[in-house]
Amino acid sequence: MEKLFKLKEHGTNVKTEVAAGITTFMTMAYILVVNSGMFAELGAVSYGAMYISTAISAVVGTLLMAFIANLPLGLASGMGLNAFFVYTVCFTYGFTYANALVFVLMDGIIFIILSVTGLRKAIFEAIPTSVRKAIPAGIGLFIAFIGMQSSGLVIPNPATGVAMASMNLLGGATWASIMPLLVFLTGIMLIAILSKRNVKGAIIWGILGSAVLYYVFGFTIPGFYDGFFDSMSLNPIHAFGEFFDQAFFVVLREGFDFSAYLANHSTASLVLNFCTTALAFCLVDMFDTMGTLYGACARGDMLTEEGEVPNMNRAMLSDAIATCTGSLFGTSTVTTFVESSAGVGEGGRTGLTSLVIALCFFVAMFLSPVAMLIPGCAAAAALVYVGILMITCVRDIDWVDPAVSVPAFMTMGMMVYTYSISYGIAFGVLSSLLIKLFTGKIKDIKIGTWVIGFLFLAMFLLTH
Repeated sequence: MEKLFKLKEHGTNVKTEVAAGITTFMTMAYILVVNSGMFAELGAVSYGAMYISTAISAVVGTLLMAFIANLPLGLASGMGLNAFFVYTVCFTYGFTYANALVFVLMDGIIFIILSVTGLRKAIFEAIPTSVRKAIPAGIGLFIAFIGMQSSGLVIPNPATGVAMASMNLLGGATWASIMPLLVFLTGIMLIAILSKRNVKGAIIWGILGSAVLYYVFGFTIPGFYDGFFDSMSLNPIHAFGEFFDQAFFVVLREGFDFSAYLANHSTASLVLNFCTTALAFCLVDMFDTMGTLYGACARGDMLTEEGEVPNMNRAMLSDAIATCTGSLFGTSTVTTFVESSAGVGEGGRTGLTSLVIALCFFVAMFLSPVAMLIPGCAAAAALVYVGILMITCVRDIDWVDPAVSVPAFMTMGMMVYTYSISYGIAFGVLSSLLIKLFTGKIKDIKIGTWVIGFLFLAMFLLTH
């Protein structure tokens, strides 16, 4: 361990690193349940297949961070990016599951090129600061909204678009329809209470607690357990079979066949959507990774004297390679998790922490039958809470300055209102460009910002 990770040099030991790794895993484990449930909505891939895909991608990505960058960080399919994959790229744009994986693969390849050449800094600076700060908050609102819908609390309404589901027992609602909503709301409160009390792994404990409550309430509903065990499999190997059949290398087997999309769209639409969607994936991935790296390392007082993340380029490269391998395994962008800060707070300082996280995800691969018992209303509570955590960045936005507040609001609001992360980024960039253009700040606009702005403008005018 000393030769591999230089423990003494980093002022740590094996016991501390193991404890830190287990802590981080507990805070990240919810992604196995949430990601699987989200992708299962596509119909092209099962819950079990995505469970294995998510777990094995986390194992590979975290091992890369351990041995290439020697940093105590965990990687897995990123929240927000998975929602963008499912609800925007597939459901809104009309691409297949395999097609969408091509965008993820392109994201990883572009990220590798940017990391190796150093161009990531230029791309990072091309996005207006107000938009960069607002992206995490917009994604947070977006996935919280998805959680509200997944739980059944927010439902479609012809007059207003959406409305709250009825809980009126005198107006037609039944205990069977209200019970999942109560479990969902209880789950949010349970996670919040556990987090406030500094319980490690509050989100996963909240999910498990809500699931238990759901099945306890099930005894009060006639017929709830009828046929419950008929389709249940306790064999964890079954999920591996589904994974190899539905997800493994499907991006290479089917991903480059865009005939289904072209049946209803032009070739120009495909090209523009390809460019802008891959760009959106890469931008969000890059900002998320850089923010997480700085945040986690700052918490552990690990930054260099220049205020930089140690082994920054190696860490970014690890993240980029993990995204490429994740697409081959059938999941959305694999990125560094902000929850890694929990393990750093416990004293994790080296890649040994990451190695422990990877081992935990490996063990979790064989627990898919247990994960499949988690009801959607319990997983939805985690979506909302993670969304809440992502909104904290709004405190860094100058809401008094219209040149800052308008692009920031457009970024956040349009992600939710249009059900698209890329549209949010597009509106943010374009509004920032226009404000600077007509307020005499044209010299402050970077060439890269013009290029990205024109790409998004072409997307609006020539597609959909």
